Amino acid sequence: MNILMVLTSHDALGNTGKKTGLWLEEFAAPYYVFRDAKAKITLASPKGGQPPLDPKSEAADAQTDATRRFASDSEAKAAFADTVLLSSVSHEEFDAVFYPGGHGPLWDLSEDRDSITMIESMHAAGKPVALVCHAPAALRHAKLHTGRPLVEGKKVTGFSNSEEAAAGLTDVVPFLVEDSLKKSGGLYAKGPDWTAFVQVDGTLITGQNPASSEATARAVLDALGQK
Repeated sequence: MNILMVLTSHDALGNTGKKTGLWLEEFAAPYYVFRDAKAKITLASPKGGQPPLDPKSEAADAQTDATRRFASDSEAKAAFADTVLLSSVSHEEFDAVFYPGGHGPLWDLSEDRDSITMIESMHAAGKPVALVCHAPAALRHAKLHTGRPLVEGKKVTGFSNSEEAAAGLTDVVPFLVEDSLKKSGGLYAKGPDWTAFVQVDGTLITGQNPASSEATARAVLDALGQK
């Protein structure tokens, strides 16, 4: 079982002068779900190397069992510091792809041609494509072979407008995940803010927020027939 995790390379929070990037919990929880299931995991990003972490995701109140496990896991940290270039891997190598969130993907993965191609190719091959929190932004330009939006008519979720408003970043982000999914014809639904909520439509799997990261990863294993 080979799983590709695609991480953001973007570290600037718009024009605020503040840093953003990957949300640690959304990487760590799925990473250990997959590793404990004996999957081979490849970490990739548009620029390769160490992906940026959102500083807020490293704060004490954002830590979970998974992030604490990562903090003491030298093997995982070494892999994280040396992601491969997304352009160097092929969808044919993997059984599923998983996108952790954080605000970074709104700027790079939403527009990255290699990412879009990976999503489109994996979906066309009938392989699970999973994205959590802000990462469904990467679906923005993904299309079917017919040219129609990949999410059109599909059950999806992602970071909600109300959660973005609570984070105080509605006017900072380039677009809102919820609005983007709806604009592409996705059948967007959400649970209560900050609680776990996952949508599964065939092999397309989306999670709403950080609390949904582990459940989203487990849905990937279910789709692959793993328990």
